[in-house]
Amino acid sequence: MNVLSIAIIIFVVIECLNIMTLYFNPSTKMGNGLGVFNAYHDSQENDKYKDLVSYLVNWVAGTKLIFIMIGIVVVVFGNERTQFYTVLAFIISILSFYWRLFPTIKELDKKDLITPKGYSKTLNMMIISFLSLFTIALLIHLIT
Repeated sequence: MNVLSIAIIIFVVIECLNIMTLYFNPSTKMGNGLGVFNAYHDSQENDKYKDLVSYLVNWVAGTKLIFIMIGIVVVVFGNERTQFYTVLAFIISILSFYWRLFPTIKELDKKDLITPKGYSKTLNMMIISFLSLFTIALLIHLIT
C-alpha cells in the first residue's frame, strides 16, 4: 500500500462518517450535520420546506457516496498512476469549496445564521486538512 492509497482511504473513512451523519442524523452539529444552520431547524417545522431540504440533504449524501465508491475502486483496482490522478482530482474538486460554498457560509456566519458562531472558520480548517492530506501525499509520492 502506498501513500496515495492511504490518503484516499483516510478520505473515504471520514466521508463515510459524514454520509452516515447526513442519512441518519442530519440535524447534528458534528461532521457535515446541518444542525449548525439555524434555518435547518426552521425548515423541519415547515412542511412546505421539510421535504425539499430532506431531498437536498440526501442528494448531497448520495454525491459524497459517488466519491467514496470511486475512491474505493481506485485503491483496490487502480495502479499508482491512476491513484495519483485521483488524488489530484480530489484536490481540484475540494478546492471548488472556496468558489461557492465558503463565501456563502462565511456570510451566513457573519449574519449570525449559524450556531456556533465562527463555524465557517472550523469548516475552513477541515477543508484545509483534506487539502493538506492530499498535497502531502502527492509530494511524498513524487519525492519517493
